[in-house]
Amino acid sequence: MMEVRRICCIGAGYVGGPTCSVIAQMCPEVTVTVVDVNEDRIRAWNSDSLPIFELGLQEVVDSCRGVNLFFSTDIDEAIKNADLVFISVNTPTKTFGIGKGRAADLKYIEACARRIADVSSGCKIVVEKSTVPVRAAESIRRIFNANTKSSLSFQVLSNPEFLAEGTAITDLKNPDRVLIGGDETPEGQHAIQALRSIYEHWVPKNKIITTNTWSSELSKLAANAFLAQRISSINSISALCEVTGADVEEVAHAIGTDQRIGSRFLKASVGFGGSCFQKDVLNLVYLCESVNLPEVARYWQQVIEINDYQRKRFSSRIINCLFNTVTDKKIALLGFAFKKNTGDTRESSSIYISRYLLEEGACLHIYDPKVKAEQIMQDLTKPTPSERHDTATVSRLVTIVTDPYKACENAHAIVICTEWDMFTELDYERIHKAMLKPAFIFDGRRILDSLHDQLQHIGFQVETIGKRVNQRIPFTASGDRSEMDQPQPLKKNKL
Repeated sequence: MMEVRRICCIGAGYVGGPTCSVIAQMCPEVTVTVVDVNEDRIRAWNSDSLPIFELGLQEVVDSCRGVNLFFSTDIDEAIKNADLVFISVNTPTKTFGIGKGRAADLKYIEACARRIADVSSGCKIVVEKSTVPVRAAESIRRIFNANTKSSLSFQVLSNPEFLAEGTAITDLKNPDRVLIGGDETPEGQHAIQALRSIYEHWVPKNKIITTNTWSSELSKLAANAFLAQRISSINSISALCEVTGADVEEVAHAIGTDQRIGSRFLKASVGFGGSCFQKDVLNLVYLCESVNLPEVARYWQQVIEINDYQRKRFSSRIINCLFNTVTDKKIALLGFAFKKNTGDTRESSSIYISRYLLEEGACLHIYDPKVKAEQIMQDLTKPTPSERHDTATVSRLVTIVTDPYKACENAHAIVICTEWDMFTELDYERIHKAMLKPAFIFDGRRILDSLHDQLQHIGFQVETIGKRVNQRIPFTASGDRSEMDQPQPLKKNKL
């Protein structure tokens, strides 16, 4: 069996950086080099201010950086010296051409394969770590076969990641499973065993699953599609709860106690985000269409459509409650990352909600404890496959603040888009005093449930996902109700 002593990882992003840092910590006899063309990113990995935020990541990096963990821009040298090469580059959804808006763009994967073939010698194990469409390994293998030298041989494996951002280090150290796919030839099985031996340093053998390459690639897409499906399912029920008087949290608890269903991923919210869910479901849709399975494609497409519907529905609710207009109204948007405990904003629901409100002329004051201002502005101005966004308008209507209290001053409403724990600990009495009245809170993450009575006593109008909040009716000093205090009929959301 080939022994792996030197690992190179191409791509120092959310997958490559944390994964290889944990491998280096758990395998002190293995030298791990993470490379990237982005000099600023590599400089950040070599500093005390890492380019990504993950709980526990800084401690892992500090424990082995400069010992057996290295970050470099010298890609060719790292590839030459490596026994095993991880490909952990971005695979974004195509923005033009065939498959626009659904198919994965594999240009970075192809570039890596060509570079590996060009500079390598001897025997190399090349591992897909990026999320790729089924049979992408075959494309890599064809590039290698067309560029093979007499002194060179390759084995291509699939080793998809199943990390949840915010808990990535825990997931890496205590995974539910590690999946490795490869050829069923003797050479392929030897390569699988070589990678398996790395993980066996800390992962129990019964949690390491080996399959053929195609099963491994499809398992990654299917896993994310199933998780996204659960979120869209409970979000669809949340819409029904709001018009019937049911509470989606109570419904989720009731059905989650069924062991056949389970309680995970039954949290209603403004919709799922992150780099994988939407991209992988769309990739699955495109794959089904490509192999003439239109019914299957339509089934999975509906998962995306419900997610979009939930975002639009929540945005419409904000506009309706604010007397059907948000033009020139200050709205405090708390949270921009797609989930708590990460600084990642990719496909964050906050982006979509912000855009819907900006289209209506709202003035957004955005606060997030971990997302940088430049990233927020980049996300709001970046073109999408269907539309472009006016940079001048975004710059005029969006203000990034570093203090949540500052964001809420003179605001008409607070919109919670990320479930940061700190948002449950704010001084809402102080915030209410500084806001325009009536003051609204739109809880898109159901993190303020335990505070509803307190918030209403202060004077807030509370709106949340999947539940009607019975508003208290404040009285004037004389005991008479003002016109504004009269209960208003529920309005249907205009979508």
